[in-house]
Amino acid sequence: MNWRCTLLGWPLALAMLPISLAGGEPSVSAVAPVLNLDVALPLASGGEQELRVPLAARLTVVTFLGCQCPLAKLYAGRLQEMADRYGPEDVAFLGVNSNPQDSIASINDYARGHSLAFPIAKDHDGRAAMIFGATRTPEVFVLDSYGHVVYQGRIDDQFRPGVSQANPNREDLREAIDAYLEGRAIEVPRTVAAGCLIARRRQTDEESGISYCKQVSRILREHCVDCHRPGEIGPFSLLDYEQAVGWSDMMVETIEQKRMPPWHADPRVGHFVNARNLSRQERETIRQWVEAGTPFGDPRDLPPPQSFVSGWQFPGEPDVVIPMHREGFSVASSGTIDYQYFVVDPLFEKDQWVIAAEIVPGDRGVVHHALAFIRPPDGVRGSGAGLLTAYVPGQRIAMPPRGHARRIPAGSKIVFQMHYTPNGTPTVDRSRIGLVFADPAEVDHELVTLAGINHALEIPPFEQDVRIHGDSPTLPDEGKLLGLSPHMHLRGKSIRVTADSGGQATDILNVPNYDFNWQHSYILADPMPLDRIDSITFTATYDNSAANPSNPDPSDFVTWGDQSWEEMAIVFYEVAKPLPHGGTGSTRAVTDLSAPGTPISQSLQSPTASHKPATDVSSLSDGQRKLFDRYMADLDRDRDGSIRYDEVERAVQLRWPREIDVNGDRVIEPEELIQYILRKR
Repeated sequence: MNWRCTLLGWPLALAMLPISLAGGEPSVSAVAPVLNLDVALPLASGGEQELRVPLAARLTVVTFLGCQCPLAKLYAGRLQEMADRYGPEDVAFLGVNSNPQDSIASINDYARGHSLAFPIAKDHDGRAAMIFGATRTPEVFVLDSYGHVVYQGRIDDQFRPGVSQANPNREDLREAIDAYLEGRAIEVPRTVAAGCLIARRRQTDEESGISYCKQVSRILREHCVDCHRPGEIGPFSLLDYEQAVGWSDMMVETIEQKRMPPWHADPRVGHFVNARNLSRQERETIRQWVEAGTPFGDPRDLPPPQSFVSGWQFPGEPDVVIPMHREGFSVASSGTIDYQYFVVDPLFEKDQWVIAAEIVPGDRGVVHHALAFIRPPDGVRGSGAGLLTAYVPGQRIAMPPRGHARRIPAGSKIVFQMHYTPNGTPTVDRSRIGLVFADPAEVDHELVTLAGINHALEIPPFEQDVRIHGDSPTLPDEGKLLGLSPHMHLRGKSIRVTADSGGQATDILNVPNYDFNWQHSYILADPMPLDRIDSITFTATYDNSAANPSNPDPSDFVTWGDQSWEEMAIVFYEVAKPLPHGGTGSTRAVTDLSAPGTPISQSLQSPTASHKPATDVSSLSDGQRKLFDRYMADLDRDRDGSIRYDEVERAVQLRWPREIDVNGDRVIEPEELIQYILRKR
């Protein structure tokens, strides 16, 4: 590769002054001049790309790209759209790949996969990144024909790690190009690029006692490769040394910022068997390895080859396989996709007892997480909140203790709740669920998911610290609490769950920095006997201010809703309760089903019932009776003795505490209203 590049040693203060260009060009403020640029870069498609002053185009947009960087994938199409738009105005686009882990073949695959027509050069030794001062992908540098950098930074502010807005608030690159072409001053000539770090080239310390073979490979195997391997949700692989070196600086950053491994529970509260935490020593080992220049070490120190579970994680094949949708769901290449819901009828003629359930994504690259709920037929009471199972990247299926199973009532439907995160390439997902049935005669504990919910939440505009309290679900008198899963949306900030026993409150979970992108289940290392717990409550905190980077609209008055721009306040509690005589029902042989799914939008959480149902207004006090009469007078508009959801306004539905409708039929009967008033006593 031929390199010819000279940078004049101008003082920094002089370099940042406005400069006037000859030849009638507009006056601009250069971020940092790249003068006498004389570079030849090999193109991934063959040939060579010269960057020599004076540059041929009026403006040249140089973008540093990475084949596996999520943001570089999301912005690829947008860059091509801009190249098409500005090409006739003498604006040239060039991609540069400085990642050591990206081969020429992978660069060409990246270009083909995103339909890129502009050239991409390979910066084999990282000198181009050093000359430009590029640190991340995607980072853009806009050069005038004299080689001055007139804009440097991000493309726009729509995407950041962990943040995906529906639309950008500011299109920085477009505004910079338009300003220059129109002869105006560029209002913001420099922004901070977000994305993946380009690995720095370092001198290797061969005397370092830390190497990839001896220590680092084992840390990655233990904590990372469940997700970071081909076919999984991790955007890049960490299975081999070359990949680990290319992502070494990024590993240090995400570990220090505690973005990876993804785990959000306060380590001082509770103990969980599925905790994802690097020890202090492991974090220090990664940092020292990177600072030592990522030495490989002695291959004899490598651990034995690792095998991964493919297909179902059950000991054998599932008894039934249920696809979420016959045709699948088309996932766009970019943007924000609201939660998608699909309903499937598995044609269960009798109650089924399930000892294990697993969701297998059709495309793990875009399925961020998925939930499956049981929807009993009309008039049939289900158990708890109806949660059947969940998929979270890297999660491993654990078989329950012998005799523990979950009941699916005969005639029930399965509801899939799907959360998709586009990765820059359009695809079709056809996820499915597999069920393993139990012998009903052997079931002595029913697995039930209960829910603590506050449907009446209200979050005012621009408020940064709104606290919402959630009441306890109705707990069985016996059994054990096995785990819990909090759920909020984009404005969720933190959540704390507390158990009360004999008047003494004890925190059992604290999530100080809730992240909507990671829907964790926290499985207790020591299940809690329910006969010792009087109630379990939670306090959820929301940030509806502009300081919340994930906030869809700080000016919204936010109420309950299924979509991400609305909010929820839920904690699911996984409970095992003993059965007096085991389960009932039977299993039958079922193969792969292909019933089409139907999108839905209503809430899927079934409320809980009172221990002692009360059906007579005589059980109410005078004040409670007045409250009951007022509800009925205001809301029972056709005076038929019950309140249908279609009788009340949408705003009332959003604020209506849905735990009143205990059978989920969207009709509030007088008995249900009485029970609700008594529970709120």
